Amino acid sequence: MTSRRPDSFDGLGYSRGREDPAYAGGYSGRSFNSSSNVNPQDWVTTPPDIPGSRNLHFGDRSPQFEKAPAGLGTEDTQPAPPPAEQLNRFAGFGIGLASLFTENVLAHPCIVFRRQCQVNYHARCYHLSPVTAISVMYNVTKSQGPKALWKGMGSTFVVQGVTLGTEGIISECTPLPRELSHKWNPKQVVGHLVLKGLTYVVAMPFYSASLIETVQSEIIRDNPGILDCVKEGVGRVVGMGIPHSKRLLPLWALMFPTVIHGVLHYVISSTVQKLVLFLLRRRSPTKQPPDGSETVQSMLDAYFPELIASFAASLCADVLLFPLETVLHRLHIQGTRTIIDNTDLGFEVLPINTQYEGVRDCVNVIRREEGPLGFYKGFGSIVVQYSLHAAILQLTKVIYSTLLQNA
Repeated sequence: MTSRRPDSFDGLGYSRGREDPAYAGGYSGRSFNSSSNVNPQDWVTTPPDIPGSRNLHFGDRSPQFEKAPAGLGTEDTQPAPPPAEQLNRFAGFGIGLASLFTENVLAHPCIVFRRQCQVNYHARCYHLSPVTAISVMYNVTKSQGPKALWKGMGSTFVVQGVTLGTEGIISECTPLPRELSHKWNPKQVVGHLVLKGLTYVVAMPFYSASLIETVQSEIIRDNPGILDCVKEGVGRVVGMGIPHSKRLLPLWALMFPTVIHGVLHYVISSTVQKLVLFLLRRRSPTKQPPDGSETVQSMLDAYFPELIASFAASLCADVLLFPLETVLHRLHIQGTRTIIDNTDLGFEVLPINTQYEGVRDCVNVIRREEGPLGFYKGFGSIVVQYSLHAAILQLTKVIYSTLLQNA
C-alpha cells in the first residue's frame, strides 16, 4: 500500500511549509524548532467543539447533551396531543360506529317487516303509513317474543362478507377496477359495473337463503345457525338441501333482476352520495365563528357531511327501487315453501304459494290483482327505518358537540 504522507512531512513542523492563503490569515505555523520566544501554550490550537466528538476539554460537554435552560422548550420535543384532539378522534370513530350500528342492527326489524309485507300477496293492509307498520310490528313482537323481528341478522352479515370477499377476489384476478379514480373514463366505468354485476351473481344464492331466513315466521323456525345461510346457498346451486316445490325458479331466471337491482342500487346511491357531499361542502361556511367554537364546527364539518350523504344515498336508492325490490323478493321466495307472519294482524301465519313465470308475469299479476300500490307494500317500514337513523345521527351530533365544547 502506498503511503499518502507527503515527503516533506516532519511532524508538527509540516505546517511551516504551507503557503495556502486559507491558513495564512488565521493560523501561524509553529514547531519545536522555532527560535521565537513564545508561550508554549500559544501553538496549541483548540479543536472545534464538534457535537459528539471526543475533542473536548476537561469538564466540557457536547452541545447536544447540554440541558436546555429552564423555561425554554427544545425543538425536538413533541408535545403530547391536547385532550381535545384525542376527543375529536374518539368521537369521530364513535360517530361512524353509531351510524353503522343503526344501519345494520337497529334497522333490522324494519327490514324484516318490510320484506314480509313485500312477499305477502294475501295482505289487505299495505302498510304505507309508519303508524300501521309500528302497530303490527308490536303485535308480532308481543305474540312471538322479541326475537321475531331480529331473525336472519347473522345471515345478512354473511351476505355482506361474501359480497366484499367476492369483489376483492375478482378485482385481484381480473383487470376490472374495484374503485374509480377521479380521472375515470367510460371503459373504467363499464369495467367497474361489470365487476359489481359479477359480484351480485356470485352472492345471489346466499342472498336468497338470507331472504328466506328473514321472512320465515318465528313460530316454525328451528333456530338456524349463522352458517346455515352458506349451506343453503351452496345447496341451491348444486340442487341439494331442503326439498323445494316445482314452482321454484332456477337461478339463471333470477340472475337478470338480481343484477339489475344491485347495479341500479349502487349507481343511484353512489351518484346521490357524491352530489349531496358536494353540495354540503360547497354550502359549508368558510369564515370562522367569533366565539371559540371554530374547532367544534370544523370537526363537525369533517365527519357529518359524509354520514349525511351516505344516509341520503341509501334513502333515495331504497325508495326509487322499492317496486323492483318487491318483484325481486317475490321471485326469490317462490317455491321455497316459506311460511310468513300475517302482516295484517300479526297474530297468524300464512304460506307463500305463488306461480309467477318471470319478471314480466310478476309485474302484470301484481298490477292486476293488487293495484299499483301493491308494489309499495310495507313502505311505512322504510319511513320508520330512516326516521330512526336520522334521529340517531342527530342525537350523536348533539352529544359530540357537547363533548367538544366542554373539553
